[in-house]
Amino acid sequence: MKLREIYKTAVRMGVEADPRGKAGVDEFLARTKKRYDALPDHLKELADPEELTNPFNDTRIYVGDPDTDVTTLIGGIDMNTGEVVLADRLRQKGVPIEAIYTHHPESWGLTRLDSVMEVQADIWATMGVPIQAGEKLIMERMDEVRRRLMPLNYDQAIDAARLLEIPFFSAHTPTDNLVVDYLAKWFAKKKPTLIEDVQKALLEIPEYRIAAQKGAGPYIGKSSPSARAGKIWVDMTGGTEGPKKIIEKLADAGVGTVVGMHMSQELRDEADQHSIHVVIAGHMSSDSLGINIFLDELERGGVKTIATSGLIRVHRDRRGKVVKEEPGALPAR
Repeated sequence: MKLREIYKTAVRMGVEADPRGKAGVDEFLARTKKRYDALPDHLKELADPEELTNPFNDTRIYVGDPDTDVTTLIGGIDMNTGEVVLADRLRQKGVPIEAIYTHHPESWGLTRLDSVMEVQADIWATMGVPIQAGEKLIMERMDEVRRRLMPLNYDQAIDAARLLEIPFFSAHTPTDNLVVDYLAKWFAKKKPTLIEDVQKALLEIPEYRIAAQKGAGPYIGKSSPSARAGKIWVDMTGGTEGPKKIIEKLADAGVGTVVGMHMSQELRDEADQHSIHVVIAGHMSSDSLGINIFLDELERGGVKTIATSGLIRVHRDRRGKVVKEEPGALPAR
């Protein structure tokens, strides 16, 4: 596959699994174009035209010719400078790596991470939170996240990839969308009623089972295993964690259990105050699930994938049946 095809595949799959639906994504892109058209000339020339067709600012090609042929890529959850050097070292040993894939974004995909958070208001609306209330809260949180990202040294890995001439790209929100879509359908099928049912349902998925064997499995915290879960919300997309104030509104909307990759202590305390159960599915395991669905599609297109940097590689066929767990994924016995 061409690097451009891989990038477009990530965007396509992300849109297909987007909780807003295609109509919601199109509406978002229309709002983006309206904002772009209203920019003064001195800011418009700095804007990224990809924003007009790709709703995920954390999904970009940073280094390399988009027409590069890719037969083998190395990918992981965080591909930093060390992983870039690892890729180059493997190439020196004869492994034909033509591209690096990072789940968590770098460079301008990281500095603009706040822009993908807008989807959270749309997700909360599907749970019963008024859109205008959710939008106000997420805009405040987006500003906070943007200010937090500004001091970062965002180009370290990109500079390394450029100097070593290794194509480098990210796909973040698309694979987060894929894990949300997968788990929402999984819970709809399993119909867990108790907190322990939620945990058991997660442990039936290889990525979570493997993580649990490493001590990083689904964690139910203060909740009793026999407590009733109520309405379950899978919170795993939208850039990064939402605002503390949304917890009360979700409780008012009837959410009984949040299943997330991770959650800060501040939000956990707020959830406890409003009698919402929190099940931490796991960060690396959840990211791995979404990434695996994407990489499986690339492999069907003829691209060999090499997993590193925390990625628990599990292969599935088109029907979603597990066909292989890579050696090394499980801890030694």
